[in-house]
Amino acid sequence: MIALIGAPCDAGANTAGSALGPDALRRAGIQYSLQKTGCKVEDLGDLQVELPENDTVVQGYRNFHEVVAWNRAVHLAVASALKDGNVPVLLGGDHSLAMGSISAVSAHCRRVHKALRVVWLDAHADFNTASTSTTGNMHGMPLTALCGQGPPELTQLGGFCPALQASQIRLLGVRSIDPEEHRAVRRAALPIVTMRNIHGRGIVQAMNAALADIDPGTHVHVSFDVDCIDPSVLPGVSTPEEGGLQLNALHYCLARIAQTGCVASVDLVELNPLADPSGESAERAVELLSVLLNPDWERHVQRPFDWAEHAI
Repeated sequence: MIALIGAPCDAGANTAGSALGPDALRRAGIQYSLQKTGCKVEDLGDLQVELPENDTVVQGYRNFHEVVAWNRAVHLAVASALKDGNVPVLLGGDHSLAMGSISAVSAHCRRVHKALRVVWLDAHADFNTASTSTTGNMHGMPLTALCGQGPPELTQLGGFCPALQASQIRLLGVRSIDPEEHRAVRRAALPIVTMRNIHGRGIVQAMNAALADIDPGTHVHVSFDVDCIDPSVLPGVSTPEEGGLQLNALHYCLARIAQTGCVASVDLVELNPLADPSGESAERAVELLSVLLNPDWERHVQRPFDWAEHAI
């Protein structure tokens, strides 16, 4: 069963609005859309978090205590869903929440002796630290913390550090990396497929490479930041970047990930309804999530996928 977990947090971002994402996704019919594909779905509602009255910058990290509080709550909720045998789908909220969700997934995989792969769909590399970030916004830092760099309150959410090795991660759709962050990505040997790579080799070859070594039984966690999509297609995000994936290409990516049969947890983050009051961005995000979590992914698309047709 899919367990929807709302986390209305935008403390990790500099722009307000992603805290409204869970409500917008519900109004766009996320539960009904997933049920239509044959999934059993339970909406667990929004997490309730006791937040500090006045938050400050701590060692360069903005809203540090609030982000920590949200991630602890997310970690516990995702861990509980996994323990019950469910597929947790975190409805964000900003991408800093992935520290809580993925630390819980990593601990679960260690406990049940499963290999873990994280597919990270994003316009940004999210591999900053307080010393490399130009903003101090923690939605640009979750992968670094998961890989063991940062305050122990965030790097040790699962009780061990690091939660992830760089080799377990595949970044897709990246097109904006800060200069110091770029050097950190290279030092860590973080596997990354940029939009430039995708345009050069084509979406089919890019996905073949990204999914090549996922064996049956692997736990695949998909961290889906909707700003991976070109803002002409989905404008409702806090940090839009031109030159992103078009709708057909992203349908293809998500269907290929679904085809592995290994998707066992998901983050759906960075939807900002204030940037698109029409609600169309939320509806598009729901549509795309339904492709990713469709138990019969090929039968339910409008027509059978022609893989070559979606090559860039």
